Amino acid sequence: MPTVPPSPTAAQLPVRTAAVWAALDPLVGAGSPLRVLDVGGGSGMFAVPLARLGHTVTVVDPSADALATLRRRAQNDGVGEQVVGVQGDGDLLHEVLADDGGYDLALCHSVLEVVDDPAVTLREIAGALRPGGTVSLAVANRAGAVLARAIAGQPVDALAVLRDQETVPGRTGRRRFTHGDLLVLVDGAGLTAGEWRGVSVVADLLEAASGADVAAVRNLELALAGTSPYREVAAGLHLLATRP
Repeated sequence: MPTVPPSPTAAQLPVRTAAVWAALDPLVGAGSPLRVLDVGGGSGMFAVPLARLGHTVTVVDPSADALATLRRRAQNDGVGEQVVGVQGDGDLLHEVLADDGGYDLALCHSVLEVVDDPAVTLREIAGALRPGGTVSLAVANRAGAVLARAIAGQPVDALAVLRDQETVPGRTGRRRFTHGDLLVLVDGAGLTAGEWRGVSVVADLLEAASGADVAAVRNLELALAGTSPYREVAAGLHLLATRP
């Protein structure tokens, strides 16, 4: 059986998503190629690096422009044959996927915030997994959004986010989640929740600070990502769940 090359080292990981890659590493760097489904994967931020590791990736995204960028990026990186783009919505996977129920790993990153019904979308993703398959969920964290606005000198906005009453003229509201919210969704999809981490506990703040060393920020981010109470106030939350 062909093996995958080593996964990216910590020094190669983007600081903001380092915690997500660290959680995925035991799966994607285990030595066997995986069938990966990336729902809402857009231009391939995760799909192309995973393909470079030897995995085959199907990206489902409603944006034709994003999928065109995905094709160019995959071809430029020499993995065009390993990445397939499919235009469609996550809540209709049973219609847009040629084969259902056989993926080893599904990514659902920054998607549940904007779909019509997060529960429906997650159930569709769960159905696309093989038994024993894993879904990687990354969502915006309500507590992190509250603190970010407060630190930015926007107490009224911070209180509105806390109360889920935020309004942005001309834009549809973006959902934010707690860890408890994710557990309810995961259970409703028939999945078993596993490890969870904070995403960008301090990265957004420290990367913007003058003179902050990138390697030091990354090391701190990875140390805080799985540690309470810090992970509870991160900008985002990441959780792995498996299909029994």
